[in-house]
Amino acid sequence: MPDIIGYLQEKYQIDAELCDLARQAEEKAKPEFERIGATAKINQARVLCAFRDAGISEYHLRDGNGYGYGDPGREGLENVYALTFGAEAALVRAQIISGTHAISLALASILKPGDLLLSATGTPYDTLAKIIGTSKAEGSSLCGQGITYKEAPLTVEGRPDYEKIQGLLAENPRAVLIQRSRGYSWRPALSVQEIYELVSLIKEYNSNIICFVDNCYGEFVEEREPTDAGADLMAGSLIKNPGGGLAPSGGYLVGKKELVAQAADRLIAPGLGQNMGTNLGLGPLFYQGFFMSPHTVAEALKGALIAVHLFTTLGFETSPAPGSQRSDIVQAIKLNDPEGVKAFCHGIQKASPVDSRAIPVASSLPGYQDKVIMAGGTFVQGSSIELTADAPMRPPYIVYLQGGLSYAHAVIGILQAVQELKNEGLLPLQM
Repeated sequence: MPDIIGYLQEKYQIDAELCDLARQAEEKAKPEFERIGATAKINQARVLCAFRDAGISEYHLRDGNGYGYGDPGREGLENVYALTFGAEAALVRAQIISGTHAISLALASILKPGDLLLSATGTPYDTLAKIIGTSKAEGSSLCGQGITYKEAPLTVEGRPDYEKIQGLLAENPRAVLIQRSRGYSWRPALSVQEIYELVSLIKEYNSNIICFVDNCYGEFVEEREPTDAGADLMAGSLIKNPGGGLAPSGGYLVGKKELVAQAADRLIAPGLGQNMGTNLGLGPLFYQGFFMSPHTVAEALKGALIAVHLFTTLGFETSPAPGSQRSDIVQAIKLNDPEGVKAFCHGIQKASPVDSRAIPVASSLPGYQDKVIMAGGTFVQGSSIELTADAPMRPPYIVYLQGGLSYAHAVIGILQAVQELKNEGLLPLQM
């Protein structure tokens, strides 16, 4: 950090004292950096092993066209995902446009009218609530199509309430939804061990209940994944962790063979889903991005650690707090002020490689109840493995920071965000 202070002062107008605080944050984070590095090595070895076991060759990097019958690129990629995540099968497609789409696809394929869906992790985040139809059962939502929904509220600590979950299991749900990441809430992300305990509880009651995990933001944060912990099906986005910052679109599902087949048929057409479809020239980016993702996730996690130590020192509440276990790449910071959220996002945007001159403005977005402000000068629109920040404009004005293709960029972006807060006189501690 000392070597770059002069450059940051000249080119980014970041105060030397803030750079010094970042240096101190690095020192505090060193033991955690070592743990992140060790996890990345294990995950990289796991991904490489999957590539080798799948026999990936240059041949697989050439995408098909048209119907995509027998497309080796598609088949090889889905084999790599299944092997990496310890699953029977995978569906990895450019036609799945987001994590929300992947989750919607999964739920729609495993539920039918009259079934009960139980959320074991409390109220879902805004866009997922729209899919389910928790507030308004629109015709296209699950509830609008005759599916019943119930949820077990979290404990005051933000953890699954096993007693309430057990009570609701007596109503014989067809599937249980487990949301790994925090969404727009202050609760901690679920660890894979906690997911294992949840799945064990559910399966002990009825082994036929489908355990579905929303794995967005969680891939490669730990040494195991929810499918290693007994989950029947999980889903995520390729413009988050598993795309490694290279995938320009796409989503995935992995899990039990019959469940993945149902999802594939729902995406394409009955009886055709797993045998048709091409990734339209994106295959090499999907392969390379997935190969890079353990390293990229580690870089993002290191950036989040700098944020947590720096903002805690400045007097802000953070979740996860310093020293807490991490199970996703998201860092929540409670700013307690709408102007603070705007300043923070402005700083992240200024430190972006794309649209650095843009000024983030809160606006209405499809699927969200409140206006949302987003900072994301990313190469891929909506990518959150790249350095981004967003916040719903509602008390207590929590900003959610995630991503960073490189640790160095994450540090610069975080410092720029702090500098903007300081410029606006919004730091709790005067400097």
